[in-house]
Amino acid sequence: MAIKNKVVIITGASSGIGKATALLLAESGAKVVLAARNQKKLEKAVNEIKERNGEAAYKITDVSKREEVKSLVDFTISKYGKIDVIFNNAGLMPNSPLSEFRTDEWDEMIDVNLKGVVNGIEAVLPHFIEQKSGHVISTSSVAGLNTYLGAGIYCATKHGVKALMEVLRKESANEKRNIRTTTLYLGAFKTELAERITNKAIKERIEFLYDTIGADPIIVAEAVKFAIDLPEEVSINEMTLYPTAQL
Repeated sequence: MAIKNKVVIITGASSGIGKATALLLAESGAKVVLAARNQKKLEKAVNEIKERNGEAAYKITDVSKREEVKSLVDFTISKYGKIDVIFNNAGLMPNSPLSEFRTDEWDEMIDVNLKGVVNGIEAVLPHFIEQKSGHVISTSSVAGLNTYLGAGIYCATKHGVKALMEVLRKESANEKRNIRTTTLYLGAFKTELAERITNKAIKERIEFLYDTIGADPIIVAEAVKFAIDLPEEVSINEMTLYPTAQL
């Protein structure tokens, strides 16, 4: 199995898609390093993995801070000797109409959703270039393919991830770096994203969507595993996942 013994960093790994992916990859033989800001949840996730005889560690990381992401990479290399995959999964979605001018929320979305991916790529790229291999996986959204009322900044960050990952793929091919890229465009999956929404109407709408048709994060985890499992000379550049019932 291609994934066995690969070293995988996962951000936003304390819950939802990140945690589901960490559990599945560890079960499949990968060595996973979980990163997020919530230490208690990270500890719980790592303990779950170890109870299932998986190999895992964690490091508290704010992906919006460049030095913390670099420290995460250094920690991983110190512990496991290499990095094969980074899954830039951390994200926020405190949506609201632009006319409400919730600029603090805008800044946080930009810092985590877009800058966090930039920081992840910057931190691992020198190592991937040196070892002439690596895989960057990043979570965008269907909001990175479309636009939605009340989601202007969120859409902007997710469109930014799309563009960034496309350029990384093209530059890797052009420079013959052998670095694989996969961008995930996700619909409604049951995560904690709605918890940070402060606009009441939008929060209720998203929570209703998740409650009625939201899909299990394990499905995304399976997609990530599939992308990693492919032969090194092949890359699934983009994957769009919707619950079947979502318009």
